[in-house]
Amino acid sequence: MPSKAEDILKGFKLNWMNLRDADTGKILWQSNEDLADPTDDHEARVPKKILKCRAVSREINFSSKEPMEKFRLEQKVLFKGKCIEEWYFDFGFVIPSSTNTWQSLIEAAPESQMMPASVLNGNVVIETKFFDDDLLVSTSMVKLYYV
Repeated sequence: MPSKAEDILKGFKLNWMNLRDADTGKILWQSNEDLADPTDDHEARVPKKILKCRAVSREINFSSKEPMEKFRLEQKVLFKGKCIEEWYFDFGFVIPSSTNTWQSLIEAAPESQMMPASVLNGNVVIETKFFDDDLLVSTSMVKLYYV
């Protein structure tokens, strides 16, 4: 009999995602790939000008067959395997058999702490852990290339 986490994962799909310049609203990157699928090695080619943004708005659209009491994400930015940043996002209750759009704001590190795209390119992995409260549902990894 599948566990609750397996049931949630089986009925969960990341339909699309985009990243926007939070100041202008202009879409800088978008994907229709299910980046939440833990069985795939994911890659994203993101324009290097995203590193100049004061803040980035991330919008994800996802579907879930199962209800979730407290859907949330924990993300780590790994540079050559070492965590250099962590972010936490709470969505809350997910209605069963629903499709939802979730927008989050990610503020940039101070310019003095930013590494150039040439150093980051291919060396950054975003590790995303999907939770229902404290229950780990899935972990996905996305390697970033700055183009």
